[in-house]
Amino acid sequence: MSIVITGANGLLGRLVIADLLARGVPADEITGVVRSPEKGADLGVRLHIADYDEPDTFAGAFAAGDRVLLISGSEPGRRVPQHQAVIDAAVAAGVAQLVYTGVFGGPNAWFALADDHRATEQLIVDSGLPHAFLRNNWYSEMYTGDVAGIVARGAVANAVDPESRIATAPRKDFAAAAAAVLTRDVEGNAAYELSGDTAWTFGEFAAELSRQSGKPVVHATVTPAELKAILLGVGLPEGFVDILVEVDGAINKGALAGTPGDLAKLIGRPTTPIADTIADSLVTIN
Repeated sequence: MSIVITGANGLLGRLVIADLLARGVPADEITGVVRSPEKGADLGVRLHIADYDEPDTFAGAFAAGDRVLLISGSEPGRRVPQHQAVIDAAVAAGVAQLVYTGVFGGPNAWFALADDHRATEQLIVDSGLPHAFLRNNWYSEMYTGDVAGIVARGAVANAVDPESRIATAPRKDFAAAAAAVLTRDVEGNAAYELSGDTAWTFGEFAAELSRQSGKPVVHATVTPAELKAILLGVGLPEGFVDILVEVDGAINKGALAGTPGDLAKLIGRPTTPIADTIADSLVTIN
């Protein structure tokens, strides 16, 4: 038996593996699924070479009794058949549990970015596999990844209303939750709504970034059409831009503001505040 991580060389996969190793899981009991040996050379665990778009490559990836973490693919609109390949291989092998990284809200998440996740969860339910759904809220790094640009511009601009809130957490917290689920006894099917302990506004985000950087930063709310034009202007494909604009609309409707506490319970500590992630991001650019 082993713990198998798909997308193991990605930002989340690497953190999950590091957390498993820190918990004392032997490296030879962890398998990372990557697209080439080079992509997993530094992971320090066993590797299986496979590609979501080539179902046959998952032959032999899993064995009876394995615990599998299916980290969702990164291409909206293509993910359902990609995930199906992993599910089929897991069924054929008779794995002990399939853990899936979905989206906050699960079946109640109505925005387009959630479509593939809802469909994948249903495929897993229909497969009959023992499963756990990790319904992740947005990663804090999605907003701190461009702190240098935000500070330089003096503004964080989006289509989010000033009073709207979002309960993010950094990837390391979500990775710790995944590792916790993968190393605990399987006790039936489960679904976890994972979010930060505190929902914040972008005005609060701007104020904290201003405080830490020592430079004035404000939050500027633009219209959805204006945001779309901005994102298209930096070269993002239109289909993806439409998804991002709709996400801001979902934030305005409170879809990502929930703080049910599941994440803190799984990791055994409070979630990391957005101020701490801002500080980490500023360190990397200074």
